[in-house]
Amino acid sequence: MVLPTLLAAAGGHLHYADLHLDPVAINLGFFQIKWYSLAYISGILLGWLYLMKLLAQPGAPMARRHADDLVFYATLGIILGGRLGYVLFYAPEMLRTPLQILMLWEGGMSFHGGVIGTSLAILWLSWQHKLNWLRIHDYVVCCAPFGLFFGRLANFVNGELWGKPGDVPWAIVFRGTVRAGLPEPARHPSQLYEAGLEGLLLFAVLWFFFWRTDSRYQPGKLAGIFLLGYGLCRFFVEFFREPDRQLVWLVDLTGLHMGQWLCLPMIAGGIFLIVTAPGRRKRIEAITGPSVA
Repeated sequence: MVLPTLLAAAGGHLHYADLHLDPVAINLGFFQIKWYSLAYISGILLGWLYLMKLLAQPGAPMARRHADDLVFYATLGIILGGRLGYVLFYAPEMLRTPLQILMLWEGGMSFHGGVIGTSLAILWLSWQHKLNWLRIHDYVVCCAPFGLFFGRLANFVNGELWGKPGDVPWAIVFRGTVRAGLPEPARHPSQLYEAGLEGLLLFAVLWFFFWRTDSRYQPGKLAGIFLLGYGLCRFFVEFFREPDRQLVWLVDLTGLHMGQWLCLPMIAGGIFLIVTAPGRRKRIEAITGPSVA
């Protein structure tokens, strides 16, 4: 449907302002806590608790003491990798003003950068303690959907990363999506699409393969399922998501968003890990608890 029709239809859709959402969760005047910060904290905390449950099963690749260290390293990897990934992938002009990179409160984090940062944290821990880095990845990816779910909900509360104009009944009229003076079109709530697919659906898929199959005894299989699942979900949702303004040229040139380009190696890597995982199966020597043949 053409844009003018969408603009005319926007009056019949839910307006974001009517939801009365506030990016600030706790406001003490001199001190504020934003929902985005709470999303990170909740994702890491719930991920850690779930990781403890996974590690309690036979054949765990590391002990609790390793997991406690991993949470610290992974948190640094998420923050530093996410921020540097955003700068390199989405806003390289920030390299001209390095101090701006440190202004995390102004927003700008890349999931793909966070994945790289977390992977480096796992590699560092594995090297330090002589652990199987690929099997640790298998366990950690099962916890990642918590952060993805809460992060996308925080994006929605912030009224950011909205979708393209659409006339579906659940479309929402967000604020500040067009030039001042122009009527706001109703848009796909792509943040909620991602929360559902990358958070809830991906968690359910990983839960099934961890608890109902022998995938955790095939090093790399769960990591591959995560990479493939996230890559496909994100690639699909990007078709409903408005591209970053500074990267519209990439969409015009290639037909794909930056997020989709970054998902292609994830999809390829995921398929490779899944296909080759059976060949890596061997007797699992547990760090704690019984071994599994």
